[in-house]
Amino acid sequence: MKALWKKCQAIYSAYREQINYLIVGGLTTVVSLAVYWLCTATFLNPENSLQLQAANVISWICAVTFAYFTNRRYVFFSQEQNRLKEAGKFVLSRVTTLLMEMGIMWLGVTALGINDRIVKLVAQVIIIIANYVFSKLLVFRKKK
Repeated sequence: MKALWKKCQAIYSAYREQINYLIVGGLTTVVSLAVYWLCTATFLNPENSLQLQAANVISWICAVTFAYFTNRRYVFFSQEQNRLKEAGKFVLSRVTTLLMEMGIMWLGVTALGINDRIVKLVAQVIIIIANYVFSKLLVFRKKK
């Protein structure tokens, strides 16, 4: 049992950032989906294209807020003193992936008629990967 534990610790040490990102990304996805589903179950109609996108944007705002603080602290261990600049870069990168997600939602739901919840789940996988790349390369870059 100790050998297995040491093996798990070694794997975690080698891939800490990616593992933490998957955990935080998963939690961010839960926030995004929960807010989206709450919006569409209570006051927004996903069959209306404008309301579908409104629900998506509301869920995005909540998810990005959660993601910035958790990524900064638990994934990239940022030491950046200028948090406003860092947060601005983070939000800008997330706006880019929001536009990607809106395109995916429009294509899947509006153009192809696929269930909005299924398209939202598929979109989340694509967005998690894109967000990691942007965060790693643009937002939380380590200074040399």
